[in-house]
Amino acid sequence: LPQLCAAALLCSGAALAIPAAWMPAKAALAQLLLEHSFETSLAAGTSAKPWPWADITTMGRLTVDRLGVSDIVLAGASGEAMAFGPAEFPTRLNRRLTLLAAHRDSHFAWMRNLEEGDIVSLQRIDGSTARYRVTHMQTVKWDRFAQPAQLHRETLLLATCYPFDAGKRGPLRRVAIAQRIA
Repeated sequence: LPQLCAAALLCSGAALAIPAAWMPAKAALAQLLLEHSFETSLAAGTSAKPWPWADITTMGRLTVDRLGVSDIVLAGASGEAMAFGPAEFPTRLNRRLTLLAAHRDSHFAWMRNLEEGDIVSLQRIDGSTARYRVTHMQTVKWDRFAQPAQLHRETLLLATCYPFDAGKRGPLRRVAIAQRIA
């Protein structure tokens, strides 16, 4: 009887542990596949899907050396894309503007430590790399955020929900504005 109880307890524990480990395992695998997709896209000069049934493709790699950040950026800001990493929002109004967004509790959690003067790099799948200096940070209501109409230099906007430690989504967004330097 003690052996039967031990076996039942072991099976029950496994039944609880496997589903709990499933999501983190899937997330880790997705990041490996995204990394591979970016490298494949970089070599080919055209975007590649990270897995055959994906509705997303990679468009670049975002790095902030001071913070140890290296994130694969996905093309097209959709719910699926933002589940896997930062995503690029289309900015048809101004070709000098790149707008990236990600969730505050995962891929853009590091934005809480981003400061004016930090250097942010964006490597695109065509092999080009643009370097930007963060010029200022702002907190705005989501419905008050507007893309700048007139830009004199290439600009990178990084946006995430705010405050960082909030338990639920609110109306505020934290936006970093960075100007291209190279």
